[in-house]
Amino acid sequence: MKKISVMLVDDHAVVRMGFKLLLQGSDDIEVLGEAQSGEDALKQLQTLAPDVLIMDISMPGMGGLEAIGRVLAKYPQQRILVLSAHEDIMHARRVLKAGASGYVTKRSAADVLMQAVRAVYKGQVYLEPEVAQAMAVEQVSGSKNPLDALSEKEFKVFLELAKGRSVQEIADAMSLSPRTIGTHLYNIKQKLNASNSAELAIIAIRAGLIKP
Repeated sequence: MKKISVMLVDDHAVVRMGFKLLLQGSDDIEVLGEAQSGEDALKQLQTLAPDVLIMDISMPGMGGLEAIGRVLAKYPQQRILVLSAHEDIMHARRVLKAGASGYVTKRSAADVLMQAVRAVYKGQVYLEPEVAQAMAVEQVSGSKNPLDALSEKEFKVFLELAKGRSVQEIADAMSLSPRTIGTHLYNIKQKLNASNSAELAIIAIRAGLIKP
């Protein structure tokens, strides 16, 4: 029987090791390789060609959301399952919009991760049950989140600002100029009707993106 081949993408070696051991405990899944960043994953994809790419989204460099876009631009048929520490529905919505096929959190039980890999491999969309329920409730209530108006880069800058990082620190981390980050900051404040970083932090806390 052909096993489902996967590649793990996470910047923490210990995390990769843990999930590798977990996945290889199944009869129908094998881990072909590992990558520590989106850039690293792109380099290895052509050689490894895994059935499913299991990717974190909070990584240095281009980050997971941008990596999803770049992977699918180059390999449109690639199945991507996001395995994230973020338990809010905002991140889940964004990865699905970017083209990923599934979203599970790192606190998921082993059987949930296995189900997700198998579902994504078959071409299905898989959401961790708790996340799927929260998204359904939001859809039924008809509530719109102003954060949805942010572009991917603006969303990334917004999160860093909400965590208390300075414009210079964010510029260094994202390999952009402080002026570019300043432009993003201006647009973020306009879209979210916020006047300072403290208000941005409050918005992030209310959305469940960061802990108070």
